[in-house]
Formats: sequence, structure tokens, C-alpha cells
Amino acid sequence: MQETKNLSHLATGAFAAAGILGCGMGYADEQVETLAPSVVYSKSDYLIGEVDAASSGVAGRDELSRRPILRRGELLEVVPGMIVTQHAGGGKANQYFVRGFNLDHGTDFHVGLDGMPANYRTHGHGQGYADINFIVPEFVERLDYGKGPFDTRFGDLSTAGHAEYQLYDVLPEGMLSLSYGSYDYYRFLYGDSWALGRGHLSFGMEYSHENGPWKKGDDFDRYNIFARYHVGDADNYWNSTFLAYQGQWDSSDQIPLRAVEGGLLDRYDAVDPTTGGESSRYSLSSQWQMSEGGTKTHLDTWVGYYDMELFSNFTYNLNDPVRGDQFEQSDSRIFAGFDLWHEWEHEVFGREARTRVGLQSRNDWINDIGLHLTEARDRYETIRKDDVYVGSLGVYVDHETRINDWLKVGGGLRGDGFRFKVDSDLEANSGSETDGIVSPKFRVVMGPWNETEFYFNAGLGFHSNDARGVTIEVDPTDGVTPLDQVDPLVRTKGLEWGVRSNAVENLTTTLALWYLESDSELVYVGDAGTSEAGDGSERWGVELAAYWHANDWIHLDGEYSWSHAQFVGVPSGMKDIPNAVEHAVSAGITLGREEGYFGSLRARYFTPRPLEESGSVKSDESFIVNARVGYRKENWEVSLDVLNVLDRNDNDIEYYYESRLPSEMNGVEGKHIHPAEPRQVRLNVVYRF
Repeated sequence: MQETKNLSHLATGAFAAAGILGCGMGYADEQVETLAPSVVYSKSDYLIGEVDAASSGVAGRDELSRRPILRRGELLEVVPGMIVTQHAGGGKANQYFVRGFNLDHGTDFHVGLDGMPANYRTHGHGQGYADINFIVPEFVERLDYGKGPFDTRFGDLSTAGHAEYQLYDVLPEGMLSLSYGSYDYYRFLYGDSWALGRGHLSFGMEYSHENGPWKKGDDFDRYNIFARYHVGDADNYWNSTFLAYQGQWDSSDQIPLRAVEGGLLDRYDAVDPTTGGESSRYSLSSQWQMSEGGTKTHLDTWVGYYDMELFSNFTYNLNDPVRGDQFEQSDSRIFAGFDLWHEWEHEVFGREARTRVGLQSRNDWINDIGLHLTEARDRYETIRKDDVYVGSLGVYVDHETRINDWLKVGGGLRGDGFRFKVDSDLEANSGSETDGIVSPKFRVVMGPWNETEFYFNAGLGFHSNDARGVTIEVDPTDGVTPLDQVDPLVRTKGLEWGVRSNAVENLTTTLALWYLESDSELVYVGDAGTSEAGDGSERWGVELAAYWHANDWIHLDGEYSWSHAQFVGVPSGMKDIPNAVEHAVSAGITLGREEGYFGSLRARYFTPRPLEESGSVKSDESFIVNARVGYRKENWEVSLDVLNVLDRNDNDIEYYYESRLPSEMNGVEGKHIHPAEPRQVRLNVVYRF
């Protein structure tokens, strides 16, 4: 088995090194760059005949840049039905909700950048943790998204769906941007591209700072660097990309509602003023593609380093009335992988067909992933500390045949093998495990009739569990109490029926009816350092979206989603899944041409949601409106963002659990909130060259 692991490491390293350092050299010697014409992508694009599901789509740079957003993670709200909030400091990954999932910080929703995964497996804070602070919006050309476990390209952590960012190969123009706003917000951005040798070199950097409305201040500093060298055109190319991110922040964790209502705390206060963290991420990646006739071969490779130190305190003085309950979660890792696929067009019994085969590998070498008790960020006890290896190898085949001019049938088969190895400071919790899973997919596309297409999708998927829960034997808090291990891989299932129509000129509408089932909710409790068996669950719902280009300067869009989520195999009256959002609505209007005045108004609403399994305790609703007004003239652009226009006292997140304030004699169960930020303004000045 050790030999197998070494071969997996060697294969990944060889592919990464070849892709990053040399895969384009021979190609570059033969090719001179021919830039493809700039393409503008939009969710209202005519995608009939291009996608295989009603819930799939694409958003472009204009769509991303038009949105007045408070946080970086809100870029993902271009995915219909997605809600992005925050329950701590700005440098921590956001809280994501979609299709009845409280995704925590990314679990069960794959986020990637140019083929490189952004979710972290066996993460110090939670499985599938997806921090996208390293992505700079102005350098993103498009975002491709899909829902459900139906795409053979995506395996682990993609049951709810996926979103893939694609950076510009060559920036469309040079850019210098300055922003200043409420609560000590300021941001500097620079980016440009130059012809160099046979290709183009692009470079960009970003720095931002903000304190937020918090009494102690977030003091969130973010640094980003982007560099890419690209050779080729849209069909045949190679590029190498370096990304660097560093962030540090003070965190305002959620606070007990009883303290706010009793006058002990302001809404923007903190119980523990010393929480916060820091994180960094560095990666070197490469893409290579060769096309000829009806064939195409593509290779993505990546290698990188990530670390995080996160200090939190959710229960205050419940466990330790003297020192408090603050704890540190640490994570330091090297990650590497590749994604290689080959696709060709051919005929099956005289019918047009397309087949793709792919091979993927992903490896994480995690050093000192730990959970520690701290006081004012000083460690005084280690609950557990581990060195972990998680590796996977995936292979898939996908095929589709056009039966006639109105029927296309496709499907695929994906197989994934995993190896987990844990070296724990508590020997009983050390160990290794291997597991594998096979996931078939099936789809039917019918139409178009009257510019309308119909879809049916079915598929099996899965998510991996935290490696520490896979090998655990005893509770790390006492080193004695036996604990049950969790399944390494958990089966999920999905169905979707949908329709997409462009029957009305300049109007795109989509409708999707869906069903998802999971054998087990994710089970490792990162805040406690233990594992606990999770019940199975099922979800179903409806998504409706409409995008209307009224004319060349007015664009309206609206999205509605309804989801029902429940545990299965549990007593009646205890089936509600905490923080599963039932109704969510997003709508907006964008005005303006390439020059002159422009504006954008966006609203997002979601209904109260259960905070515990009986459903007797619910959160409040949330309704946030953001706006932007501005003026463009030649190379200059000036705009003003107004965030939370209505200045509503909503909450970004609510939880229900037991905690104890320093002034309380015993623990008290109740709501804990992280408030939405109040109304604020940001002035942006952009010069393009």
C-alpha cells in the first residue's frame, strides 16, 4: 500500500511539474499568439444546444462587476438560488446556502478556478472549506455553474452543484482602481497585460482594508497578486499562472441575542474581543490545450501552499468559566493535482456523437492540522494535532449521441479511489483507510421547439468525510471514550427536470424541479474535534429564473427558489435540517451604456428558517438592497455604492445553542446572531488604459 501511495505522489508531482514548467515549451516554439476576439458572457446568453441542464449557466465579467457587493464571497450569488453571508471576520470563508443546504463554508458545493479546486478536504475548520478571498473579481472573465451531481467532471464535494471561475488569459485593458468608503474601507487595484515573446504577460495586484461597523473593528487586510503568461488562441494554447493571497483579521463572532435584548451588548459588540485569524495561499498552475479537427486534449495542473490560524469563541464561558472557551484551529498544507481529458467527435450508427475520457488526481499533505484551547490567542492545551494525507484518483467517461434533430441522449460513469492516512498525537486515532466509489450519470435533452428546450438529469454523487473522523477511535478530549468511525465516502443521489426558453425575444427563462438525497449529512465536528454519526437527508425544490434585455441599456433579472429539506430515519417532529433556507428571491435592474450614466439596484430576500430539528425555533427573515450609481467617460469611471440601502437590522446568520456569558451562573440555550452590516457607502474611481 505504501508503494501505491508513493506512485500516486509521483504521478501527481510529475504531471504538475510537466504542466507548470514545461508542457508549453515545445508548443511555444511552433506557435505565435493570435488573440481571440473578446467575448462577453451573460446569464441571459442563448444557451439552447450548449448546456445539458436547466440549472446550468454562465456569468461574465460585466455581470460580476455590475453587482454592488459587500464581500468577496458574494460573487457566488450570481449562481441562481445561492445565498452568501458571514458569521465572523472578513478573512474567514463565507457561509453558503443553496438548494436546502446550509453548506457551512463550502461543503457539498465545488468551487474551482481554472480547473484548480478551491475547497479544502479535511480542513482545520470544516470539510470542504472554500475561501475565495484569493480571487480578484476584475481578473475573472467568466463563471460557469451547474447544480446537482450530474456532471462527470465533478466528483467529491459537488452534490449541491459547482462553480468554476475562469481568469482572463489576457486582460482586456489596463486598469487602476481606487475605492474609499465607510468604516475605514479602502482598496487599491492595478492590472495590465503586455506582449512578451510569443505570448502575453498579465500582472495584477490588490490591497484592501476594512474595519466594518464592529465595536472592536475587523482590521481586515487583504493582499493579492496575479501573474499569468499565455501563448496561443482559443483552441490551442498554454498558460502558467501564479497567485498569492494573504489576509489577517480580527473577528466578531456571533453573539447571544439575549445579551442584545437585555442591553448588555450592542448589535456590533463582541463577547471575546481577541478572536480573529490569518490565512495565506500561494499556487502555481498551468493549462494546456491542443485541438485538431474534431478532437481536443486538455491538461490542468496545479501545486500550492495554504495555511490558516483561526481563533474562535462561540460559547464564551460555558466550558471554562475562568479562561473562557476560545479555541484555535490550525491548518498548513501542500496541495497538488491534475485534470487531463481527451474529447473527440464521431458517429454512432450514423448519428453525431461526442465522447470524453478523463483522469484526475488530487493530493493534500496536511501538516499539524490542530485544535487547541487558547486564551487571548495564547495556546494552553492541545485537544488534538495530526499530520494527514488525503489523496484521490478519479477516472471518468462521458458520451452523448444526437438521436435525431430534437433528441440528444447522454451519460457517463465516474470512478473515484481515495486514500486517507492520519498520524495523530493520540496514537489510538492514527491509521489509514482506502475506499472507492462509482457514480453513473444520465441525461436527456429534447428540443428545441419554438426556441424552447427540455431536460432530464439523473446521477449518483458523493462527498468524502474528514480523514480524522475516518480513523478516529477515542474522544481526543479525554483519550478514553470510544467513538464510532464515519464512512470515508458518502453516497448522494439526484434528479432534475427542467426547461429553458428563449421564445420571447430578448428574454431567457429557466425552470428546474429537483430532488437530492444523501445517505448521511457531513459528520465531523471541527469545533469539537470529534466525529458524530449524521442522519440521512432528502431535499426537493423548484427554481425559476428570468433574464430580460429590454433594450441596449436596460437589463432586468429575477430568480426564485423554493427548497424543502428534512432528515430521514428520525422520529417525527425532529426532521427539520437547521438553517435550511426554504424561500429565496434575488432580483435586479441594471441601467447604462458603455459611456454616460449607469446604475444598478439589487435586492435579496430569504425567509425564516429552522434553527433546530423540531422547527419550533426559527430565524428572522432577511431583506437586503444594494445600489450603485456612476458615470463613464472615455477611460474614466466613477461610481458610488450604497450597501444595505434600507439600513435594515437583519442578521447575516442565526444559530440556536447553549452558551454562557461571564456574568451568568449557568449555560443558557438561545439564539446567537451575527448582524448584517448597516448602511454604508463606497466611492470607486477607475482609470482604464
